Amino acid sequence: MSTPATTPDAAATPPEVEAFIDRWGPSGGGERANYQLFLSELCDVIGVPRPDPSKADDAANTYVFDKVVKFAAADGAASNGFIDLYRRGAFVCETKQGVEKQKADALSLAAPSAPKPRRKTGTSVRGTIGWDDSMIAARGQAESYVRALADDNPPFLLVVDIGHSFELYADFSRLGKVYAAFPDARSHRFKLESLRDAAIRERLRGVWLDPLSLDPSRRAAKVTREIAGRIAVLAKRLETKGHDPESVAWFLIRCLFTFFAEDVGLIAKGAFTELLGSVKSSPDSFVPLVGELWKAMDSGTFSTALRKKMKRFNGGIFREHEPLKLDAEEIGLLVEAGECDWQDVEPAIFGTLLERALDPRERHKLGAHFTPRAYVERLVVPTIIEPVRDDWEAARAASLAEASAGRMKEAVAEARKFIEGLGSIRVLDPACGTGNFLYVSMVKLKEIEAEARDWLGQLGEKQSDLEAMERTVDPKQFLGIEINPRAVAIAEVVLWIGWLQWHLRAKVSPNSFSEPILHAYGNIECRDALLEYDRKELVRDEAGKPVTRWDGVTMKKHPVTGEDVPDETATVAVERFVNPRKAAWPECDFIVGNPPFLGSGRMRQRFGEGYAETLRNIYSDVPDSANYVMYWWDKAATLLRAGGVRQFGYITTNAVSQVQNKAVVIRHLAATESPISLVMAIPDHPWVDSEDSANVRIAMTVAVAGEVEGVVFDIEQEIASADDAPVCFFSERRGCIQASLDVGGAAKEVARLRSNRDLTARGMCIVGGGFVVAESQAKAFEVAEGAVSARLLRSFVNGNDITKKTPRKLWLIDCHGHSEQEVRDRWPAVYQWILDRVKPGRDHNNDPARRAKWWLLGRAHLDVRRILAAGRSYLATVMTAKHRVFVRIDGDVIPDQGLVLLR
Repeated sequence: MSTPATTPDAAATPPEVEAFIDRWGPSGGGERANYQLFLSELCDVIGVPRPDPSKADDAANTYVFDKVVKFAAADGAASNGFIDLYRRGAFVCETKQGVEKQKADALSLAAPSAPKPRRKTGTSVRGTIGWDDSMIAARGQAESYVRALADDNPPFLLVVDIGHSFELYADFSRLGKVYAAFPDARSHRFKLESLRDAAIRERLRGVWLDPLSLDPSRRAAKVTREIAGRIAVLAKRLETKGHDPESVAWFLIRCLFTFFAEDVGLIAKGAFTELLGSVKSSPDSFVPLVGELWKAMDSGTFSTALRKKMKRFNGGIFREHEPLKLDAEEIGLLVEAGECDWQDVEPAIFGTLLERALDPRERHKLGAHFTPRAYVERLVVPTIIEPVRDDWEAARAASLAEASAGRMKEAVAEARKFIEGLGSIRVLDPACGTGNFLYVSMVKLKEIEAEARDWLGQLGEKQSDLEAMERTVDPKQFLGIEINPRAVAIAEVVLWIGWLQWHLRAKVSPNSFSEPILHAYGNIECRDALLEYDRKELVRDEAGKPVTRWDGVTMKKHPVTGEDVPDETATVAVERFVNPRKAAWPECDFIVGNPPFLGSGRMRQRFGEGYAETLRNIYSDVPDSANYVMYWWDKAATLLRAGGVRQFGYITTNAVSQVQNKAVVIRHLAATESPISLVMAIPDHPWVDSEDSANVRIAMTVAVAGEVEGVVFDIEQEIASADDAPVCFFSERRGCIQASLDVGGAAKEVARLRSNRDLTARGMCIVGGGFVVAESQAKAFEVAEGAVSARLLRSFVNGNDITKKTPRKLWLIDCHGHSEQEVRDRWPAVYQWILDRVKPGRDHNNDPARRAKWWLLGRAHLDVRRILAAGRSYLATVMTAKHRVFVRIDGDVIPDQGLVLLR
């Protein structure tokens, strides 16, 4: 492995650093004798506290030498391990003590039979395959310590050869699953002498005191958000001038990529921003000059605008190169965006923020939280990276065995074979949005590729030979399906920016890329991921006019109540699907993603009853009441059971463990033929960027073929952050993971008990917020219409009311058993209330019965009414509660549909 090229000025090095290097450089042989003293003095050098004394209560040992961890064997036996140095929430440190290769001294050469001086041999001789093996083993030992820690997955591993070198590995997902070379495979190892570099000392100080500050994605988030804000202002101005959203999107995408290209040296540094500045005073020249530049970038010809020959970019981004016309102020907005540091943009959030900036309905979310890259990694790593890293460890072990036996040609072949295979892995996100999950998957695979190439360097491969290797992980391996064409375009750009960033940060020259630099692989498809059909036909009424429905998205303020209600003027045509069938997905090795968070009702509202019914008919194994995401889960599980993919992992809402969704999971886990297993689950996790960008709770699940055990991660603590989503800390449970995302017996061993049938009933389905009124309004009805409460108004509770200390004291208008005319004649104040607040929404409901009987609750719920008619109190529990609690409720109180009643 190579070391960072640091040539600090020795005169500027603090004397204590020079003294430390001089003192420890000659050391060797005695790891146990040296490591505590070495690390204590290192703490002094980098300006951090020394470790604390060990205490009898091991839980209190959060920063100590020889931290005790328990290893459990398969037979139930236990043994202790000792972490050389541990700091909770920061790192696990494992030390070794290598020695330099000894030269024969004059006495030995003169008298070969003379007694040799006794030397400590240390772990291994530096510069040999054996030393590489010992450092790999030390990293593996550190990883095993992390797995054995009961309540901590520190973000860093530190592997130290005392007096010689340091190695850093990081896992910012905080799952402790896969640690990658940090900051990259070329510079994660640095020698003792590198401590003369203040930046190296500051990096180590960060590992000790603020490890999460070293996460590159967190540092890049600020500039990315700043850029998106500026672009949003320009997008709004262009749309106001009448440009259609797609033209605005493509124009700005071309601008943004050109800014990136100039900042990383793919075109002359600052050239595009300077060009924009020069035409600000003469806006009429903006279109011809920028259009000429983009045409040259597309074809790789000479640009008269920049007076330089351009690299050929191609790839579709600059195929249409005519810019939109801008005025001086709009050009100024572009100049301001160009002055940002585009080489540090974070693709994992760039796509999300750019989509928000370009969508008028999403623009208000620019200031909201975005999904941190660490959250995405928590799914990508166990789904894709863990199994691939297992493959790499096996390949490296085989290569090391060949090298140790002196068969270097075979050792090189083993490593090259793995890299070839790595370049053929295909990852699919069938609901890819702007490509965040695909980008993170690509970067994590690039990290493994860099390690494999670095290993080839240790085996003697020259840098020129490594760079000449044709197969490399690149965007064509990352496949996406997305129905939004604007998101498709952004996803392609996100992957290419991420790929170029990776190579440029690995010190690859901007002039070394073969042309065209970008390729139009067509790996992101713009289509529906669940349904295919021959065509769509308009549904027409008896008069032959197209039937329309509410678009499912656009809202307006009600003129009386001020509440958000569906905008009846925002309509789309109702369509019929001809010859519908399940959509085919491209062949791949792994599936990962974050499908839309929509309940069954919202699915009908958003896409229309025709689409919802067609989907249900085609995917008949999925319950009608299941969430939209479960169709993706079912499709991936079916492919996994058929051997079509190796593993899949999805984000779902945490309602995945509810009855209607759990049925999908159980069917695949408990299958008689080719069952699958969950190998990782996080049942309850914070999330943002949901369907409405609200803060929601989600679940993560990763599945593999066969019957194996897995690990459930439970959040022990969430620490709020002003600039980011909460930082999470986890504990683990291992065993057979059930569809409930709990650990227990095998799913196929569980059977339904007929004696439990009809023991419960679900509370009232309301369908219309106007039915629920505050206690003050209920009393107003009493004043206006007498004893109305005995006929129409009943006390009402939902899950929050019975779990929170202070119930809301709400009432429900229940017109069951009364006609519309009767309600209007007998209780006009109540009638007017629900006419204003319920009917506007019901008029656009896809259920004809609910439209016609708009004054009634969504369902009659005769089973619940029979329980209430008895007049006795009943037990209820919250359907979605994390912990099962039963509460006794008075018999005159109506329960919401989120409650389950015990008969």
